[in-house]
Amino acid sequence: MAQLCFFFFITAVSLLLFLQSDSYTESAAVGLNYGMLGDNLPPPSQVVTLLKSRNITRCRLFAPNSDALSALQGSGIEVILGTLNQDLPQLAADISFARNWVSTNIIPYFQTVHFRYISAGNEVIPGDLAAYVFPAIQNLDQALRDFQLPYNIPVSTTVSTAVLGTSYPPSQGEFAIDIDSIMRSIVGFLAANGSPFLVNVYPYFSYIYDSTNIPLDYALFNSSQVVVLDGELEYKNLFDAITDAIYSALERAGGGAAVKVVVTESGWPSKENGDTATIENARMYNNKLVEHVSGGGGTPKRPGEGIEAYLFAIFNEDLKPIGTEQNFGLYYPNVTEVYHVDFID
Repeated sequence: MAQLCFFFFITAVSLLLFLQSDSYTESAAVGLNYGMLGDNLPPPSQVVTLLKSRNITRCRLFAPNSDALSALQGSGIEVILGTLNQDLPQLAADISFARNWVSTNIIPYFQTVHFRYISAGNEVIPGDLAAYVFPAIQNLDQALRDFQLPYNIPVSTTVSTAVLGTSYPPSQGEFAIDIDSIMRSIVGFLAANGSPFLVNVYPYFSYIYDSTNIPLDYALFNSSQVVVLDGELEYKNLFDAITDAIYSALERAGGGAAVKVVVTESGWPSKENGDTATIENARMYNNKLVEHVSGGGGTPKRPGEGIEAYLFAIFNEDLKPIGTEQNFGLYYPNVTEVYHVDFID
């Protein structure tokens, strides 16, 4: 009888999560990054109320936070959950540590919070922790399987575009030679398991590092003309060019067309860098990004493939490094808008 009851419980939960997931596919493909590096931020319950009021159905947490996860229960908001970078060595070396991580951070919530992906670390490749990422992914995936959850939670990692050795033109995108073996292992795992590749894409940083060769309108989604012609592929915005360079690198690393790119961060600062980081430019970039990815047109290399993207970030965070880093938020900590973004239902 106990086994029968457990079967019906799991079946009911599976049906509930299936229905939840189906409703999410009909919502806007844009989520928000919920950063917490501030000493004056509102409580998670208020943040979740804000997200729901804007019809945001996806968010990203950089690391487990019990208050935030509790507030997200029953909200209908899907979650990308990251691990702490400093946990990667133990996650890589000890399957029991990975099981405990899942037991602590997933199991208490999985019935009422839909975990979209788990990210093993954030922007640690290239770097001293890079070698731990792949075994950490493997152990987290195995730990999730051991718990036999009623739905699959893909495990991946989040990288910056620093993983690219070649990014221009987009068709020549390739991972840097010194991390090629690491990336091939990760990409092979993602392709075999149907997991996405999580990438932070910031045309803002590309522009400020090479403003001589990159037009501002191209970086801001504001160019009506083709700026980069790559064979038959035409690029009017830098976001697509960067994303397609990642796709090219994935293909060269053995991912073929099987690995989807999810843009886990993108945004534009609203102050602290002269005429480049302004409220008007931030408003323009983020609104045009939402319009672009919500339109479902994909990129020149992957036309018609929807792009899942997450704006950075909900709030300006005063414990981040002084300067533009503190000014990527759509909202001030008092929950008033820095500028308005139209999220498409």
